[in-house]
Amino acid sequence: MMERQTIKTRETLRVGDKGSFTKTITERDVFAFADASGDFNPLHVDEEYARRSIFGGRIAHGILTAGIISTVLGGEIPGLGTIFVELHVRFMKPVYLGDTVTATATVIETINPKRVRLMVACANQKDEDVAIGNAVVVPPKQTKVLV
Repeated sequence: MMERQTIKTRETLRVGDKGSFTKTITERDVFAFADASGDFNPLHVDEEYARRSIFGGRIAHGILTAGIISTVLGGEIPGLGTIFVELHVRFMKPVYLGDTVTATATVIETINPKRVRLMVACANQKDEDVAIGNAVVVPPKQTKVLV
């Protein structure tokens, strides 16, 4: 049975509210993203090629890593019903297959009654920042409850 979860709304969301999501990046994730996006860059899908690169092995797509941020925004803070409208992100380090990435989001500004800015970041299992930036969302108007 799924745990009951109350989602923040426009009225209840406050500066400083936080959420996070953690995921280990697998080979299956990388190939699924390559299939969905059409990005078959050998840095992502060809171990021999990637081993000879500056990375020394295959890395996840940057946008796959940034996509984990969407999970935080739509599932944690603000949560269900959130509309993701803007993302600015800087990739700091590569994410290797097998890395565990934790995406976090912290409300930093209420832009207007309908839009909120959050600081977003992804860190690997060594607590190294792999991506940092900010996002703008439209929080849900009403509380959504998962049962």
